[in-house]
Amino acid sequence: EMSEMSERSKQNVAHGLAWSYYVGYLKIVLPRVKKSMEEFCRVNPNLLACRKTWKLHILVPLSCDVYDDLEKADSNIQYVTDLTETTLARAGTKKRVYKHSLYAIRDEENQLWHCAVEFATPLQSLYAMSQDESAAFSREERLEQAKLFYRTLEEILKGSKECADAYRLIPYEEPEEAETHFLSREIVWHLRQEHHEEIAVLEGSHPHTPSTALNSAELNLQISVSDLPQPLRTDGF
Repeated sequence: EMSEMSERSKQNVAHGLAWSYYVGYLKIVLPRVKKSMEEFCRVNPNLLACRKTWKLHILVPLSCDVYDDLEKADSNIQYVTDLTETTLARAGTKKRVYKHSLYAIRDEENQLWHCAVEFATPLQSLYAMSQDESAAFSREERLEQAKLFYRTLEEILKGSKECADAYRLIPYEEPEEAETHFLSREIVWHLRQEHHEEIAVLEGSHPHTPSTALNSAELNLQISVSDLPQPLRTDGF
């Protein structure tokens, strides 16, 4: 009965996607991000001078509108290079390659900011489901699932020691009227916060963290405790 209720409310969709994204991807790549950044900085010491940006910046558009080409999404975002690849045998595929792309983000003052950034790919599945009649997934349900995906992923990553300080989630809602450089401004905002955090640490003061455009409180869907991310088993194993 509980399973049927969960399926009817589709709450299991976002939970499943978040856990799959973490276990099947983020838990593999995030612990290796800083090493890739270090290797890159040995050759290019000036591009990533701020160590606080040595992480994977994960874009979470609540519209689930994911672009395959960031440069086409915003002309102020330019591809620079790929970081060092990680090659593993995975689920029967030998030498499966995992890699991240480094981008230069141009701000309104024509300054360049460099970071590794990519979209949360499971959102493509949510979008595809909302376009498929057989999934019976409305646009409103898609928005709720996107928010639940973000909150679930945030909770999972907060509890992951392997991934600590190796990521930054960037949730956002696109404006109703199209803005040419909305995405680049969103990314730069987060990069500036990371620079402020590093300066504060170097000066020995407590970093000031202003509220972001979207935070967990604003993404609250009145989710009950039982709906929040739970361990895969509850018997202690």
